[in-house]
Amino acid sequence: SKLNNFASLQPSEGNECIKANAKSCGECIQVGAKCGWCTDPEFLKQGEATSTRCDELESLRKRGCGGAKVENPRGSQWILKNKAVTNRNKGAKKLRPEDITQIQPQKLTLSLRSGEPQSFNLKFKRAEDYPIDLYYLMDLSYSMKDDLENVKNLGTQLMLEMSKITSDFRIGFGSFVEKTVMPYISTTPAKLLNPCTGDQNCTSPFSYKNVLKLTSNGQEFNTLVGQQQISGNLDSPEGGFDAIMQVAVCGEHIGWRNVTRLLVFSTDAGFHFAGDGKLGGIVLPNDGKCHLENNMYTMSHYYDYPSIAHLVQKLSDNNIQTIFAITEEFQPVYKELKNLIPKSAVGTLSANSSNVINLIIDAYNSLSSEVILENSKLAEGVTITYQSRCKNGVTGEGEMGRKCSNISIGDEVSFNISITAKQCPKMGKPETIKIKPLGFTEEVEIALNFICECDCHKNGTENSEICHNGNGTYECGACRCNEGRIGRHCECSTNEVTSEDLDKNCRKDNGTDICSNNGDCVCGTCECKKRENPEERYSGKFCDCDNFNCDRSNNKLCGGHGRCECRVCICDANWTGSACDCSLDTTTCLASNKQICNGRGTCECGTCKCTDPKFQGPTCEICPTCPGVCAEHKECVQCRAFGTGEKKETCERDCSYFNLIKVKDRDKLPQPGQAFPLMHCKERDANDCWFYYTYAVNNNTEKEVHVVETLDCPAGPDIIPIVAGVVAGIVLIGLALLLIWKLLMIIHDRREFAKFEKEKMNAKWDTGENPIYKSAVTTVVNPKYEGK
Repeated sequence: SKLNNFASLQPSEGNECIKANAKSCGECIQVGAKCGWCTDPEFLKQGEATSTRCDELESLRKRGCGGAKVENPRGSQWILKNKAVTNRNKGAKKLRPEDITQIQPQKLTLSLRSGEPQSFNLKFKRAEDYPIDLYYLMDLSYSMKDDLENVKNLGTQLMLEMSKITSDFRIGFGSFVEKTVMPYISTTPAKLLNPCTGDQNCTSPFSYKNVLKLTSNGQEFNTLVGQQQISGNLDSPEGGFDAIMQVAVCGEHIGWRNVTRLLVFSTDAGFHFAGDGKLGGIVLPNDGKCHLENNMYTMSHYYDYPSIAHLVQKLSDNNIQTIFAITEEFQPVYKELKNLIPKSAVGTLSANSSNVINLIIDAYNSLSSEVILENSKLAEGVTITYQSRCKNGVTGEGEMGRKCSNISIGDEVSFNISITAKQCPKMGKPETIKIKPLGFTEEVEIALNFICECDCHKNGTENSEICHNGNGTYECGACRCNEGRIGRHCECSTNEVTSEDLDKNCRKDNGTDICSNNGDCVCGTCECKKRENPEERYSGKFCDCDNFNCDRSNNKLCGGHGRCECRVCICDANWTGSACDCSLDTTTCLASNKQICNGRGTCECGTCKCTDPKFQGPTCEICPTCPGVCAEHKECVQCRAFGTGEKKETCERDCSYFNLIKVKDRDKLPQPGQAFPLMHCKERDANDCWFYYTYAVNNNTEKEVHVVETLDCPAGPDIIPIVAGVVAGIVLIGLALLLIWKLLMIIHDRREFAKFEKEKMNAKWDTGENPIYKSAVTTVVNPKYEGK
C-alpha cells in the first residue's frame, strides 16, 4: 500500500531556499523540504537571477507563482510485506520457525526528499513457545575438573527445565583450552600429550573442539559430554575468544537455526584477546572466518585472538545472545565485558557448576525480556531516530527509544522509526538498510529511494534554442547552461564576463554605478545582489528598484495592506494612500441608524470626520451638550460617586462606561471652552440633596465625568426657637429645684441648732478636782520685796 507522508516541518532561521543560490530545480529541492521551484517562464522580473525561482512555498505564492507552476515533490512510502505478528499459545499446533512472525512490517520502500522525514511504526511481539537453540561452551582446563562432572548430566536436566519455556529446544556442546603454541613453546612432546601433573590422565591441549552439534536428544548430550577429559594449561587466561568466534561463524557445523540462539560460556579464568598472540609469534589478525576441520579449530597457531569489537560484530551479525557463567573471582572482569557486548548476561557460577541450570534459566529470562533495535550502516547524509512505546505506557526517545524492557511472553510493543535524508547520496543510487531486534533473526528491510530531481526535469530539452542557440538545456522554466556558459539564457561565455563593452550595458547612464551598485554585471545584464533579509530584493534592468524602500504605516511596509514594487506601494483592494493606510471601506463609519457618520460627517480612510461641532464619536453619534444628557447619566453618576440610587446594586455592570473624577467643590469642575464640548449637570436625589457634575467626551472618544464629592443638602425646618425654649424651661426647672433644696436645708439646719441649744442648757457638769492636775502658773516671791 502507498502511504503519503506530509510531516510537519519546523521553521528555520532565515530563508535557506534563497541563501542556497540554487541554479536548477534539482538543486533547489535538495536544499530543504520547505523549498519549491517556480517553473513559470515569465516569473522572473528584470534583474532577478535564476536562483530566485527557488523560494519558500508561501513566498512563491505571494510573488505570483502557485499551484501547478511550483515544483514541490514530496516523499512517500510503500509497504511491500506486512505479515501480522503471530498470536500463538503454547500447546497449539506446532509451527516451523520460519512461520513465526515477531516483527511487523517486514519490507518497505521509502522515497526521501531532503529534509523531509518519513516515519513508520514497527511492532514487536514476543511469541509464545518460540524455539531455542542453546550451545554450551566449556573451559576444560584442569581447574574445571569438578565442574565437568556436574555438566555431564546437564543435557536431560536442562531439557526438562526448558520444556517449561518452549516445546522446541535443542542443545549442543563445545570445549576449549588454549592455543597449543602459547604456553608450551619450551615443553617436551610428552608434556603436550599429557599436560597434567602426577598420575592425572589428561587429554592433550587444544584451542576449540565442537563436541556435539545442536540436537534435541538430551541423552546424547549426556553421553558425549561424559566422554570428555580435562586438559591442562600453564597460564591463567584461556583462549575462549577463539572458541566464541568459531561458534559464531561456523553456523553449519554448530547447527544454528533461525530461532533464539543462546551461547553459554563457562569458565573460571580470564581471557586472551587481540595482541596476546604476539607472545607466541602469532601476528596475523583474526580473519573472523570458520576454520573447523573434523570439528577442531585448525588455525589457532596461525591467527591471533579476536578483538572484543570483532567478537561483538560477529555475535550481532549471527544473532547470538551470550550468557557468561563465571566463578565469583572473575565476575568484575566479565561484567565489564558484558557492557561491551549487547544482549549478553553474566551469572555467578558455583565452584563446581552445580547451579548452572538455574543460572541459564535466569539469564535467558533476563535477555528475552528486553528488545533492542539496531540498524545496518546508513548511507551518507541519512539519519534515523527511534521512539519507543513500551509496556505500561512507558515511552523513550534518543538511544532509549531503541529499547523496551520487562517484556513478558505475548506482550506487544511498538517503535516509531523516522528516517531523514539531509542530502542526495552520490549518483542518487537507491540504498538498503535493515533494522532488527538484537538476538533475533527477523529483520525489516527498507529500500531507500532519493528524490534528487524534479518531475519537470524529465521533460527538459537539451541544447534548446531558447538557451542561446543550444548552449543549455531548457527545463523547469529556466535554462541549465552547458559547462563554460553563463547568463539567464546561457548567452555568454565565462571568458567574456569582464568585458568593458558589456559593462556599459549595465549602467543607466554614464554618471551612475554599474547595476546601481546593487548588482553584478553578467554578460551585459545586471544580476541583482541578494539582501541579508531574503524577503528583500533588488530588481530592475539596472537593479535600481527594490521592494523594501516604500512608505510605511504603523511600522509596516505599505501599512501591511499592499506590496512594494520599485519603491512604490501597490495597494490591496479597498486601500489607498502612499502607504496603503487609507481604507476605502465605509462599514466602520456606519452609525446605528445605518447612515454614514450619522449624517453629520464624512467618512475619510475608514474614520468619521464630524462636520457638526456638537457631535462627536467614531460615528458622530455622541452629543454631550444635547438635552437629556444629564438625565441619561444621572443614576450611574449617583451610584458610582455616592453608592446610592436605583442602580447601586448593578453599578459595576451597568455604569463602567465612563471615567469618574471627583473634585472638592463646584469651582473645580471643568469649565466650557475646552477642546471638546462639555455639559454641566445638576441633579437631585431621593433625599432632596443636590449633586453637581460635568459630562464630556474627550479627544480620545473617552467619556469623562467630573463630580463634586459632597452632596448639597438643605438645613430642614426652623427648630432653633423650640430648642431654645426647651433649654430655658429646663434651666428654670433647675433653678426652682435648687431654691427648694436650699430652703429645705435652711429649715433643717435651724432645727438642728435649736436642738443643740436646748441640750446645752440642760447639761450638768461634775465640779471635782483632778488629782493629777497641776497648775500651769508658778508664783515666785522676791525675797527682797518688802511690800513697798
